[in-house]
Amino acid sequence: MTTLDARGLACPLPLTMAKRRMAELEPGDTLIVLATDPEASIDLAAWAADGGHSYEEQPGEGWSEHRLFKGPSTKY
Repeated sequence: MTTLDARGLACPLPLTMAKRRMAELEPGDTLIVLATDPEASIDLAAWAADGGHSYEEQPGEGWSEHRLFKGPSTKY
């Protein structure tokens, strides 16, 4: 499990950083993205679906935790 702290960063930085980090992970690995940007859930969920990854969101205090589970796709 890898954690990426993107709190305080605005769109599109949480998504851009998540894409880079996911490229380093193996299928089945989990990336947790911590973000305060309200658009992060929309961007990350859409990108995950397009790339064959699974996505879950957990609200936190003033931020959200986005869990991306890398799928077998080699698209990203």
